[in-house]
Amino acid sequence: RARAEPFLSPRDSSNRAAAAWAETPRAMAEAVDVVATCLPSTAVCAEVVEGEDGLLEGLTEGKVWLEMSTTSAADVRRLGGKVEEATGAMAMDAPVSGGCHRADTGNISIFAGGRREAFEIALPVLSTLGRRILHTGELGSASVLKVVTNYLATVHLLANCEALAVCKMAGADLNVAFEAIRISSGNSFSHETESQLILNGSRDINFTMDLVCKDVGLF
Repeated sequence: RARAEPFLSPRDSSNRAAAAWAETPRAMAEAVDVVATCLPSTAVCAEVVEGEDGLLEGLTEGKVWLEMSTTSAADVRRLGGKVEEATGAMAMDAPVSGGCHRADTGNISIFAGGRREAFEIALPVLSTLGRRILHTGELGSASVLKVVTNYLATVHLLANCEALAVCKMAGADLNVAFEAIRISSGNSFSHETESQLILNGSRDINFTMDLVCKDVGLF
C-alpha cells in the first residue's frame, strides 16, 4: 500500500483522491467496470484471477478484464475463457510496448486482442494509458505480437551492444558512432533509446534479466 499512497492522497480542491484502495482483487473488480492487471508472470496473474477473493469472484456481466502482462497466448486464452464463462465479463489481452520511458510520458503503445465490444468499452481507458492503440483481433492475438516484439527488442539490444563494442575496439568516437548508426539503415528504436544509456554509463533500462529471459522463453 505504501507505493500506492501518493495516488490515494487528495489531489484537487474537491478533496477527491486520484485512486481508491481495494483490499483484494475481488473488491476491486466489484467496484469498477474495467479491471487491468499488469504482472510479472502467468503464475502471479493466475493467482490474482483464480485465487481466493480473486477477480473471478468480483467480475460480472458487462465488465471487462484487461490482461496487460506479457504472457503466452495460451495462458491468456485459458484465463480469459474462464473469466467469460464463469462471470459473463469480457476478457482482453492488452500488453504494452515501448519501455518505461514511454510509459512515464503516456506515450506507450498498446496491442488489444478480444471482442470488438470489449475493445470499445476499454478504449477510453487504453487511450488514457497510451498513445497508439491497435486492435489485433481475437483474444490472445495481442500476446502473440507482444512476445514477437519483445524478442526483436532483445535481439536489437544485443546487436547494439556488440556493434558499439566493435566501434570502441576500432578506436571510433562512440558519440559519432551513435549518430552514424542513428541516421543509417542500421538504426532501431532500441538504438535510439538503450544505446544512449550504454554510452552515458548508466546501463539501466529499468528492466531485469529474469524478465528478459521470461519473455524470450515465451517466443
